[in-house]
Amino acid sequence: MSSEEKIQPEEFDRELEKLMTGSGDGKETKKKKGKGKKILIGIVLLAVGGAAVMKFSGSGKPKIPVVMTMNPMRQDVQNCLSVSGPISGTDSVDVVSNIHAEVLEIPVKEGERVEKGQVLAVLDDTDIKKEVDIAKNDYDLAVSTCSERDREARNGYAKAVQDFQTAQANYDRTKILYDGGNVPLVDLETAQNTLNDARRQMDAYTVRNGTAVADDSYRLQIEKERFNYEKAQENLEDTQIKSPIAGTVVRVNTKVGRFADKMEDERPLFVIENLDVLEMEIEVSEYSIGKVSVGQEATISADILDGETVRGEVVSISPTGEEKSGGSSERVIPTTIRILDQDTRLIAGITAKAEIVLEESEQALAVPASALIEQEGNIYVQAVSEGMIHWIPVTTGVESDLMTEINAAEGEALDESTQIIAAPNLMYTEGMEVTAMMQ
Repeated sequence: MSSEEKIQPEEFDRELEKLMTGSGDGKETKKKKGKGKKILIGIVLLAVGGAAVMKFSGSGKPKIPVVMTMNPMRQDVQNCLSVSGPISGTDSVDVVSNIHAEVLEIPVKEGERVEKGQVLAVLDDTDIKKEVDIAKNDYDLAVSTCSERDREARNGYAKAVQDFQTAQANYDRTKILYDGGNVPLVDLETAQNTLNDARRQMDAYTVRNGTAVADDSYRLQIEKERFNYEKAQENLEDTQIKSPIAGTVVRVNTKVGRFADKMEDERPLFVIENLDVLEMEIEVSEYSIGKVSVGQEATISADILDGETVRGEVVSISPTGEEKSGGSSERVIPTTIRILDQDTRLIAGITAKAEIVLEESEQALAVPASALIEQEGNIYVQAVSEGMIHWIPVTTGVESDLMTEINAAEGEALDESTQIIAAPNLMYTEGMEVTAMMQ
């Protein structure tokens, strides 16, 4: 068959049907039939290939490709940071005790709300009361001793002053007599020595505001015993363990009969949390923290909310970063989100998810990221106008998980009516003819 000759479609179909059904003169051997099947397969492949050539080649001209197109959309585009973290109360305290005393009573239970100063546990105070009595006696003795020494000092000092005055008068009289030649030098020296001894005796006393007082060591002893006494009194008060804040008892780690200062695994006796206002502790990557600021809103979701969400707000960002778990070199910054909505189903101790809007563009012209193509560092969309492809350079703005804000380069037209190729390809060149089909 020459290149000028062509098989007509009807003739080709008849010949193909004969080969497929095995129709003919019926004289072929099985071996020949097997061979015929191989030939048949080859013919079918050639036929299919020929058909493809006919489809895409036709009369020798390239067939115009069909491309799926879409329109950019006007919508709000948000770049959100999604992180998870535990829910906790805004104020949480661990209640512990260093008193070695047995727990006699626990008048609260887990889940119970308590007020500040409310008794959580009562300890055996028998030994503590004895310690208070001993400390009180030691303090009273120190005060009494100091008072007695003050009295002795006043009396002793008064006598010393009197002795000094007497010695001074005797010296003055002896000096006059010595100067007149009526007494020898030895009498004057004796009077001088007596005066010096009296002065030393008087100066040995501690005098404040003209009154002699006991040595400072006695007052230091009073302060020491006062401290011990006050400490013992505090210990006695602490035998009634009280809540330091108003909140909810979320953990009771002790039992009646145990000693308050002997807790397993160094756990606290009680954990009290203020659950009136809840917070969420998250860790923000060092690569995203620059876009997070105090006051930003967050949307909180959790399994317990059954598809609903609650509002949150970033209230604090740590001034320092820390290592990310898992051995990563990335640093994370502890950040706190406060739950703004009241009476939600959120509870402390569960894990929730927060979405923080980092960037937002309202009514932006946006396309899926898959509709963008990059070439030589520039970003484009491939538009179809009057059956021809036109590459439109664009700049991108806010990016969400699904959509990207785009803006056409100066001098280019791009809006919601523009047809752009949904899956652009470098093979689609500028000015190339295509058949557009909206997806």
